[in-house]
Amino acid sequence: MKIENAVVIITGANRGIGLSFAEAALQRGAKKVYAAARDPASITLKGVVPVKLDVTSAAEVASTSASCKDVTLVINNAGIARPGGLMTPNGIEAAREHLETNLFGVLRMMQSFAPLLTANGGGAFLNVLSVASWINSGALTGYSVSKSAAWSLTNGIRQELRSQNIQVLGLHMGFVDTDMTRGFDVVKVSPQSIVERALDALEAGASEVLADQRARDIKHGLTAETPVYL
Repeated sequence: MKIENAVVIITGANRGIGLSFAEAALQRGAKKVYAAARDPASITLKGVVPVKLDVTSAAEVASTSASCKDVTLVINNAGIARPGGLMTPNGIEAAREHLETNLFGVLRMMQSFAPLLTANGGGAFLNVLSVASWINSGALTGYSVSKSAAWSLTNGIRQELRSQNIQVLGLHMGFVDTDMTRGFDVVKVSPQSIVERALDALEAGASEVLADQRARDIKHGLTAETPVYL
């Protein structure tokens, strides 16, 4: 999947990793970049087409796919991360909130846009996942649960779409220096570095990219005698 001359839609494109994806897509020569956010007024990057989109709304996802029929690359970036565990009175509600955006939002986008990618001769989905797909420290339990589910979803739909000439790339990384991680006193990498590695992997035809050292270390540690997730 080449970015040059591609028509790209990015969810959650108003800040953080999503904004960096939009900037990088323009720099790599994308023909058009739809920058989607719940509030399109928050999209200030020049050269993109702002789109109003809440991925938790089936109606808005359907409306967006109906008006963006030329898309060849979908970057599923929109997500939420609420701190805390799930063994609380509102634990089930917190889990549902995470799953609605981080899992079902991705599924809605893939169901809605896959026929368009096929009609346009094939294309790609890039799903922004996390090392939280593999480990759950309890600090962001609901987020980690939703990302584990999104990883499984990504792997399953990749198989479903393989015969339709649609690439599905899962992106894993550790902490990224964005608004979402502002309160975490941990080592962070820049969103630009993550995006560059992700797009390089996409253009190389990859199915999975470990975009920083933390992702590589944790993936390696999954099969250790004492696995890293314990």
